[in-house]
Amino acid sequence: MNQDLTVGRPENVLWKFCLPLFGSIIFQQLYNIADSLVAGKFIGENALAAVGNSYEITLIFIAFAFGCNIGCSVIVSQFFGARDFNGMKTAVYTSMISSAVLCFLLMVFGILGCRQLLNLINTPAEILSDSQLYLDIYMWGLPFMFFYNIATGIFSALGDSRTPFLFLAASSSVNIAVDIFFVTTLHMGVAGVAWATFLCQGISCILAVAVVQRRLKSIKATGHVPLFSLPILKKVASIAIPSILQQSFISAGNIIIQSVINGFGASVIAGYAAAVKLNNLVITSFTTLGNGISNYTAQNIGADKPGRVKEGFRAGIKLVWLLSLPLCLLYFLGGRWLLYLFMDSPTGTAVQTGITFLRILAPFYFVVSAKLVADGTLRGAGIMNRFMVSTFTDLILRVVLAIFLSKTALKATGIWCAWPIGWSIATALSVFFYHNGPWKNAEICRVQNSSASPAEE
Repeated sequence: MNQDLTVGRPENVLWKFCLPLFGSIIFQQLYNIADSLVAGKFIGENALAAVGNSYEITLIFIAFAFGCNIGCSVIVSQFFGARDFNGMKTAVYTSMISSAVLCFLLMVFGILGCRQLLNLINTPAEILSDSQLYLDIYMWGLPFMFFYNIATGIFSALGDSRTPFLFLAASSSVNIAVDIFFVTTLHMGVAGVAWATFLCQGISCILAVAVVQRRLKSIKATGHVPLFSLPILKKVASIAIPSILQQSFISAGNIIIQSVINGFGASVIAGYAAAVKLNNLVITSFTTLGNGISNYTAQNIGADKPGRVKEGFRAGIKLVWLLSLPLCLLYFLGGRWLLYLFMDSPTGTAVQTGITFLRILAPFYFVVSAKLVADGTLRGAGIMNRFMVSTFTDLILRVVLAIFLSKTALKATGIWCAWPIGWSIATALSVFFYHNGPWKNAEICRVQNSSASPAEE
């Protein structure tokens, strides 16, 4: 099921590879959406607020797992594209060992420090205990989340986007059922929501890692394959650390924004918690497609085919804009009914908060999706400094504007306006950096039908 992304018509290859990634992230986000949906629908508005409040902190830990995923995936892609299977296997083992050490340190930090983080973001007293309970259980499941992300990064590096999709489709569907069972039948409250996620992610992780090991055995290497390589670790870190910093600073920025939102009360928190889950479903989907473009770019850079990168970028833009159109219309026109899925007895303030948030952000999905495609291309080529510049520009603008505009007559609405401003300026930077990349003067390599096998097409 491994796929060579360096041959075949770029648009066909990329679409075939990325569409299962889009399906995968939809199911991945069902974990978080299911938590909020069940909490709000079967427990209450405060439970929805508690899960949403905790989610902003979990994003810090997800940022590290995401960075490890990207670092491993890009370097393994480059080795795979260059047909260096010994280096590829060493990169996999090195990534797993280093990620295990990092995960352990984060678990210790999370278990000891979550209460302080919740206090730091001004968590209201009525949701503090449930927020901490959710986070305490989440911390024990951190290894599952880490190693599942590493496994999916390896699958993507090998050109296989279908296997992660199948894992997520099954586990996410089961997670919803277990969520409901724990909350409605066993009456476990917020703890039931957290334990359901813990169990389902655990099973997915174990299965995914087992399949990765089996897949690696089927790829023949020559001679001894080292389990750890410091030079390869440095290569992985050169991609992973900027990605971790990107996601960590975004998470830190979101926590600052969450602390501003917390000053407007539990109803606004609940409305934002529901709406931001819907928004994150879209943004994370585009980010995952950007990761797919990173794999495509990395394989072609490894195979010394930079000309194919330009066609891949164009195909990526077409893909994300085709997806942006229905999502924009759905959120702008049908946001109210989507928000009702999360709330059993919604207050007017909570619903109106969510509607306003979605209507302000949805039209700008066309903008931010283009940024994430450009970012994916830069990251796949290892151009991390320019990638970081656009990311920090977006983050700094959003945080500063959210704080400033929340103090004006716009109040909470001013916070939501910070998103499209940051997205627009950062997108202009990312696209500019892409157009000045190393493929700027490369001849576009169009693959003729006669040079590709039917399987590749």
